[in-house]
Amino acid sequence: MTTAHHFPLTEQQITLISRALADPRRYQILVQIAASVAAIPCAELLKTHPVSAATISHHTKELERAGLISTIREGKYARFAIQRETLHAYAEQLITL
Repeated sequence: MTTAHHFPLTEQQITLISRALADPRRYQILVQIAASVAAIPCAELLKTHPVSAATISHHTKELERAGLISTIREGKYARFAIQRETLHAYAEQLITL
C-alpha cells in the first residue's frame, strides 16, 4: 500500500513522518522493525510492547501512512519492513534546512 517517496518530499509527507516519529512508542516500533534482518511479524512487536494488538495495529498503520514501513499480508497475519528510502529522504531533507 505504501508508495516510494523520492527526494524532495512534499510538505505533507514531511508532516506525516514527523508526526509518526513524535510518538515514543511508534518510534520504538520503527527502531525494532529497522533492526530486524527480515520483515518482522506483528506477533514479535506484541511480545516487546505491553499494549493491545489494536494499539500495535494503530501505530503500524500510522508508520505505513507516513511511508516509513510497508506491510506484508499473509492471510490474517502481517509482517512489517522498514522503508529506508523514505527515512533517508526525510533525513536528507532535514539536513538541508
